[in-house]
Amino acid sequence: MGAQSVRSSVSYYAGQAAEQQVAAEYERHGFSVAHRRWRGAGGEIDLIARNSDGIVFVEVKKSTSFDAAAARINRRQMDRICASAAQYLETEPSGQLTSVRFDAALVDASGAVQIIENAFGLA
Repeated sequence: MGAQSVRSSVSYYAGQAAEQQVAAEYERHGFSVAHRRWRGAGGEIDLIARNSDGIVFVEVKKSTSFDAAAARINRRQMDRICASAAQYLETEPSGQLTSVRFDAALVDASGAVQIIENAFGLA
């Protein structure tokens, strides 16, 4: 196995571990995780969680620090996630009228999790 494929493998499993940590954090706060890595026309949504208030679309980013993780989220990526979220909402009873928010879940090198609610409105 070459150095590139080892790095790729490590990144893949680190991302999966970060998503698992974030899912557990949402569950601790009373959410159920409806989907992991849901793929729509616009791209992949890392986590889709729900509670009695509505649905949360979550973008998970892992890096050495929270700031470095946050810097990895750009407008184009947010637009793709919003397009996929709109497609997902077509399956909901209230459709586009469903209460939703878009969170960024940041994981640093130590495994600590920081959730920024309504993160897409901040960009």
